[in-house]
Amino acid sequence: MLVEVLKSKLHRLSVTEADLNYIGSITIDKLLLEAAGIIPGEHVYIVNNNNGARLDTYVIEGPAGSGMVCLNGAAARLAQVGDVIIVMTYAQMTPEEAMTFKPKVVFPDTATNHLIS
Repeated sequence: MLVEVLKSKLHRLSVTEADLNYIGSITIDKLLLEAAGIIPGEHVYIVNNNNGARLDTYVIEGPAGSGMVCLNGAAARLAQVGDVIIVMTYAQMTPEEAMTFKPKVVFPDTATNHLIS
């Protein structure tokens, strides 16, 4: 049997753009993705702290150091620029692996979406 556990989390990102005319997904600064161990195309879950909306989509890598967090396509209807979101990924593993697994949790500067040293 496998269980699903939190693999990584970007806690309290500020939405910088919302683009209805894009095919879909969320674009996130490459440095944030690397810090959390999230790969382009990976399935992510998103929670909007401002309005309670929850959605899942996939990640597109944005320019490194840009602070970009852009909800694309239909997801753009669920957030406005300035909203604070949490982005999470999950992984399946055996219960034995899950007992010792430590997720990567990143707390960037909410105002700029840059990593805090």
